[in-house]
Amino acid sequence: MEHKIHQGRNVKRFREMLGIKQEALAFDLGEDWNQKKISLLEQKEVIEDPLLQRISEVLKIPVEAFQNFDEQAAINIIANTITNNDNGAVYNHNPIFQPIDQLLKLHDEKIALYERMLKEKDEMMSRLEKLISTK
Repeated sequence: MEHKIHQGRNVKRFREMLGIKQEALAFDLGEDWNQKKISLLEQKEVIEDPLLQRISEVLKIPVEAFQNFDEQAAINIIANTITNNDNGAVYNHNPIFQPIDQLLKLHDEKIALYERMLKEKDEMMSRLEKLISTK
């Protein structure tokens, strides 16, 4: 028995994980969309590729996620990779991302942004000083 991926349900799952309401998604998709159309879209098992691509761009999630995410498979993977010790602690022995690396990357980006802002402020101040001194 082949289990089919329900793309509309996946759109709904990812939208909810991102904390986006149907109305907001409809607004981002354009004037032709409203909350009711999003609700109907999320009930469709298969979504046309151009529309799925547009949703992917709006939610910033790869198209493949909507096409391939299988909740039952994810539950099986989680159930088989998480060890539940007798004391009730749960520990994933195979993390797929390193949060410290992400924090350091965000910190570096914040510092770079701050330095750009300071440089722009200095340039603006120097232009203002030139304007004031020429009068």
